[in-house]
Amino acid sequence: MSQHLVLSFIGEDRPGLVGRLSDTIARYHGNWLESRMAHLADKFAGILTVTVPLEHQEALVDALRNFEQLGLHVTVEMANQHTASGSTLSLSVVGNDRPGIVKEVSQVLSSLMVNVKELTTTCEPAPMSSDMLFKTDMVLVAPTGLPLSELEAALEKISSDLIVELSVNQFA
Repeated sequence: MSQHLVLSFIGEDRPGLVGRLSDTIARYHGNWLESRMAHLADKFAGILTVTVPLEHQEALVDALRNFEQLGLHVTVEMANQHTASGSTLSLSVVGNDRPGIVKEVSQVLSSLMVNVKELTTTCEPAPMSSDMLFKTDMVLVAPTGLPLSELEAALEKISSDLIVELSVNQFA
C-alpha cells in the first residue's frame, strides 16, 4: 500500500537540486508522478506529487525536511484523491496589465463554480508599444451544464480590453 504526497518547495536556485530531489525520492522507493517547476525571481520553486510505500513514508518526509540545510524549504502534504467532475476547459486571457486581473478573473470563475486546475501567468511588452500585456493560460473544470457562452460572456464583462479564448479539452 502506498501514500500520495504533494511536495512544494522554494529556495535558492543552483545546479543539481532536481537531481538531489529525485535521488532522495527514489532512495525511499518513491515514484515521481507529476511536477511543475520554475525559476522565478531568482528562486527555484515547484510542486510535485509522489507515491511512496507506507513503510518508507516517514523516512522520506524526514529526508525531504533535511533539504532545508541546502537552502531549499520543502513542505509535504498528504494528497487527497478527490477529483473535480465536469468539463475540462482551456482558458487563455490576454489584456493590458494592471493590478487585480487575476483577482477579477478568479472571482468570475468562482461565482460560476469553475475550478482552476492549472494557472500560468506572464507579463511581457506589447508588440507595437511599451505597454505591458498580461497573459494567462488556465486549465479549468466547469460544472456540467454550464454553457461555454455564459462563461465567456462573464469573463469578457471584466474589461473591454481582455481577449478571452475558451475551448473544451479532450483530456480528463
